[in-house]
Amino acid sequence: MLQITGRIIAIGLPFVMIGTTLNSTIRADGSPRYSMMSMVSGAVLNIILDPIFIFIFKMGVEGAAIATILSQFLTFVINIIYIKKYKSITLNKETLKLKLNIIGKILALGISSFITQMSFVFVVAVENNLLAKYGQNSKFGSEIPITVLGIVMKISQILNSIIVGIAVGSQPIFGYNYGARKFDRVKETLKTVLGISVLISTIAFILFQTIPEKLILIFGSGDANYMEFACLSFRIYLMLCICNGIQIPSGIFFQAIGKSSRSAILSLSRQILFLIPAMVILSNIFGLMGVLYSGPFADGLAFILAVAFLIIELRRLKSNESQSHALIDDTSTDNKLQNQLVITISREYGSGGRYVGRIVADKLGIKFYDKDFIEKLAEETGLSEEYIENNEQKRNKLDTLNNGYYSGLNNADELFIQESKLIKQVAKKESCVIIGRCADFILKEQPNTIKIFIYSNMEDKIKRATEIYGFNKEKAEKEIKRINKLRANHYKYYTGKEWKDNSNYDICINSDTLGVEKAADIICQIAREKDIVKSIDT
Repeated sequence: MLQITGRIIAIGLPFVMIGTTLNSTIRADGSPRYSMMSMVSGAVLNIILDPIFIFIFKMGVEGAAIATILSQFLTFVINIIYIKKYKSITLNKETLKLKLNIIGKILALGISSFITQMSFVFVVAVENNLLAKYGQNSKFGSEIPITVLGIVMKISQILNSIIVGIAVGSQPIFGYNYGARKFDRVKETLKTVLGISVLISTIAFILFQTIPEKLILIFGSGDANYMEFACLSFRIYLMLCICNGIQIPSGIFFQAIGKSSRSAILSLSRQILFLIPAMVILSNIFGLMGVLYSGPFADGLAFILAVAFLIIELRRLKSNESQSHALIDDTSTDNKLQNQLVITISREYGSGGRYVGRIVADKLGIKFYDKDFIEKLAEETGLSEEYIENNEQKRNKLDTLNNGYYSGLNNADELFIQESKLIKQVAKKESCVIIGRCADFILKEQPNTIKIFIYSNMEDKIKRATEIYGFNKEKAEKEIKRINKLRANHYKYYTGKEWKDNSNYDICINSDTLGVEKAADIICQIAREKDIVKSIDT
């Protein structure tokens, strides 16, 4: 039966793969309603056909599989129809050619989702093998445990999906108020989300413990052994499902406030860190029942980890409630250029690149944009200036993992989008110097742009960091490496290019060889010459 069901599901794989891909492009094309409509249509059809095939036609699990592929085909057809309606995408032979650089970007963005999905597949594979191995030596046999626990896990996923929906819906509230340093609202929202989630998981717990036989009958009936194992699975495997009301929202909460490492750990802790080892160890001790015991064991450990992270974060929020921070940057206004010109300066941490940019702006009498963007972003997003300064231009590799586990933009993505808009607006309006923020890439199509990269050797960066920031040598070197790595990750993620690649810039300057004053003079000379050439051309 399982083999037949698997073959039926396999028939629908091309439709679900193409349909899902098109659905994402439709949403990106600016038609989220159409995208939602195609998904909802398939889901509604599946809900309608499931009971028809399972109960009326008496087809059981095979009927459910057929209903699934028919719903997938409907979504596929609706999305195919949209191809002729694309507003920003043109499909032709050229666009359909495989390009390695684009494939690389797609793989980089999709690897997190792939890891997340494959981790679940790995869990199911390990679980099914253990159920078959130890089930064949029990009165239940090997098929009943595999079938029943698969159903139990699906029902558990329904519960988890509801909790994820509530938590994801609160994500913007967490991010906004955390960034705006309204920590009392953050705590109040967290309390509400956890309260609702725990209430839902408690109701589910009561149902799983009191009427498991009625729940399993929704998916078909079986003999006495089938029903007995179903009751055991609900009552043992989902014994601590209440913990999901804390663990799942916690992961989404930490993602919303920019704590990517904690979010990633919580996201994968139950499945990878706890569940698989527990299944292997406990089944070796208790046999078939050990697989069931692994469920509450993993839920309990994941719960303890989530609570520990939450307690630490709540204490930190409490200590930060009275703190405030502001950043102000002055700008030059006596423009000495005849034409509009934008100078972007990317720089290694400790190279003096920001100081070079400041000198250039003063000498040319043009605007200097660095921390001004922080103020503007705070106005646009509602996030605090301190939060923006601590999170922009710094992308941790764990952020990518979180993108796959919880859909939607994280704070770093939102900051980059808003910052890109501001950079383009500024560049169209006036001559200026822009520090960092991938401005060289964002303005790559703008002809009146000079792209500069400032670097220096480690020894001089350490010397500058110790003098300016007061670090000792050891701490200075670690901080320089850390921040430059974050900047490189950020640049690579949003541009697909290497941060230190010379081809990205018009000129690269070693600030130690020339000195910051001389480096600024060279940039000013280039700007004036370009200004003169542009005046002659016009």
